[in-house]
Amino acid sequence: MVDLQGQYSKIKNTVTNSIEEVLNTSAYINGPLVHDFQADLEKYLDVKHVIPCANGTDALQIAMMGLGLEQGDEVITADFTFAATVEVIALLKLTPVLVDVEATTFNMDIEALKKAITPKTKAIVPVHLFGQVANMDAIMEIAKAHNLYVIEDNAQAIGADYTFKNGTKKKAGTIGNVGTTSFFPSKNLGCYGDGGAIFTNDDELAHTLRGIVNHGMYTRYYHDVVGVNSRLDSIQAGVLKAKLPLLDSYCEARRNAARYYNQAFANNSNIITPTTKSCGAICATCNCHVFHQYTLQITNGKRDELHKHLLENNIPNAIYYPVALHAQKAYQDERYNESDFPVTNQLIQTVISLPMHTELEKDQLTFITKTILDFV
Repeated sequence: MVDLQGQYSKIKNTVTNSIEEVLNTSAYINGPLVHDFQADLEKYLDVKHVIPCANGTDALQIAMMGLGLEQGDEVITADFTFAATVEVIALLKLTPVLVDVEATTFNMDIEALKKAITPKTKAIVPVHLFGQVANMDAIMEIAKAHNLYVIEDNAQAIGADYTFKNGTKKKAGTIGNVGTTSFFPSKNLGCYGDGGAIFTNDDELAHTLRGIVNHGMYTRYYHDVVGVNSRLDSIQAGVLKAKLPLLDSYCEARRNAARYYNQAFANNSNIITPTTKSCGAICATCNCHVFHQYTLQITNGKRDELHKHLLENNIPNAIYYPVALHAQKAYQDERYNESDFPVTNQLIQTVISLPMHTELEKDQLTFITKTILDFV
């Protein structure tokens, strides 16, 4: 699904130099490379504060802790996504409220969001799924009208731009009160272990978050807030610093692969290709979708057979996601009705994700698409 070895071979010397710098200085935790990467990412995202942490799940939890959400507060998020998003809500004893998604973008359905708001709602967590930014114009308008926090789950869309209705642009993760991301190795910007970060333009919130990630300390052994131990180690920061200047080219390579896939599947009635909502196509003039995953919908009822057929032909593929969050044993709740999730319940039966990474070559893409078209 992701050719990390091929990508590494092209940046081996730069990465090796960064790692050797850490080893030579022995500054393994909060060393100079962590601060250098933080500054580089702040500049890239055009955001005032980046707070590195240990992983993307921690980033979400720490963001919610920093906003002062209290037990029982309702937090609305999408039903069709990875469990980490709802996991941290439950861990903090907040009340997760799951809503359906759009059939085209797989992102949070705005009408479902509106219906889910109650007097107990305190925050919205839009997930920029598979690399495309959710409808942030509408989400920010709704949040403002109801005095709600917006926490962007940007684990899959770092590097993407969002174009507002007025024509201005912002990087994904920098639009809400706070944004979070993961540097898991398979991400568009991935390290060689676990890593994550939190973004915000709010000075006071940033100060609180910096304390939380470090046991609640601002001065060693003086604990001003309840915190956790969640720090990005220096070796991972060195890897990320080496890769960040290449992020835009990585995203463009993914878009090029997506263009090839889209063109190959364009005229097949059994296949629905991904939609890019900002411009309606994978165009050369915007960066609205960074294709962390390339996800098809198979409409002839043979998704599972296709999954098996691809594996038999040595083509990696995956089903993201096979079970809706509202149906997961850990998150079932009598508040949910199946009728509230028609799109999610359809998607779990039809989606399949194809290999998507920076090293895909034309002969590989040709083999993958021909194998799929021959089958369907």
